[in-house]
Amino acid sequence: MFNLFSIKGGISNVKGFYCDGVNVGMKTNPENSEDSDVDGDVAFIRSEALCDITARFTSNKFQAAPLKHYQNYPKDFKTNFLLMNSKNANAMTGAKGIEDINSIFEELNKTHLPIHNPIMSSTGVIGYRLNQKKIISAFDKFNFDAKNSEKTARAIMTTDAFKKELCFKIDLDDGSSFHIAAICKGAGMINPAMATMLCFITTDADIPKEDMEELLTTATEQSFNRISVDGDTSTNDTVMLLANKLSNSYNKEAFREALNKLTFELAMMILKDGEGANKLVAFEVKGAKNEQEARRASMALSNSLLVKTALFGEDPNWGRIASTIGASGINCDDTKLTIHYDNLLIYSNEQRELDKEREDKAYKIMKNDSFRVTCDIGLGEGEFTSYGCDLSYEYVKINAEYRT
Repeated sequence: MFNLFSIKGGISNVKGFYCDGVNVGMKTNPENSEDSDVDGDVAFIRSEALCDITARFTSNKFQAAPLKHYQNYPKDFKTNFLLMNSKNANAMTGAKGIEDINSIFEELNKTHLPIHNPIMSSTGVIGYRLNQKKIISAFDKFNFDAKNSEKTARAIMTTDAFKKELCFKIDLDDGSSFHIAAICKGAGMINPAMATMLCFITTDADIPKEDMEELLTTATEQSFNRISVDGDTSTNDTVMLLANKLSNSYNKEAFREALNKLTFELAMMILKDGEGANKLVAFEVKGAKNEQEARRASMALSNSLLVKTALFGEDPNWGRIASTIGASGINCDDTKLTIHYDNLLIYSNEQRELDKEREDKAYKIMKNDSFRVTCDIGLGEGEFTSYGCDLSYEYVKINAEYRT
């Protein structure tokens, strides 16, 4: 048995991890700003002990330089340092993008502190090389012994409206305990294959490497790979789990529950922060021929811009829901399909038209900040739920800037 507690302070609570964020003028020039609390644009996470690490990356075929740099390390490498920057994705920069990362780390190792297999993660505009001079200038500003999770979380924000950080303490029956915490960024270009999001999870649990691989894969599939803001997939998406094992405490089931809760809550924060979004909607598909078909239909609903704009307009008409399911290519039959908004029946073979009473009830549901759309295909046992949000027509129309 175990007890799980949410505590303030993010990754600052995890034993042996240090973090800080500073502004070097990539996001906003602090010298010309009247705001003394300008968010940072370069940050780090450092461990006093070498960490096992596992990661999941974007499905986009054009992976950014930081992802390629990571994958150049040998299997099962260990690290003690992660550097992050916003405003520049270092994506589509070719071999020079990786060379820039190596040059930055060579300078850090030479002039400030020893680092082992350092990792970099970037977010921002695609197609521009890093400004090495500005990033290196952060090294004189960092407090490498700081535990400032908030500044670190704010430094990786781009179009985010708010910082995203969580920490759980897990107490075990034997009297031992461990922590798991994370910072995350993401607001737009979010698709159920991870997109425009970065998540860095730290733990002092004494977790075996094989468990890290297994549990992070499952947690990612149940959280970040089930959300969609605008259906786009970026070049930089990253979820990392770093474990320095300094607590000498571990329980697999406790860690599983904590990691699943952590990643799911962060995924919901991303949806709530979606650019132009006001509503968080669960798209539950059940009764499909199999789980694969349920997943395909559910993800089609969470991705559909037609559905998103209907949600934004609070239009209770079920037409766009049914049309999207039919267009997904799964086995379906309109005489067997039912659609509910929360517990309200919207469509069935017997009730194909909304009467005034049900339409008014549906309208009230759609005015809520969150609700569930349940579609029963009526053909099998397959089930899958993904999560999406509404988007305004103006956002869909004018958001042509490609950001990561």
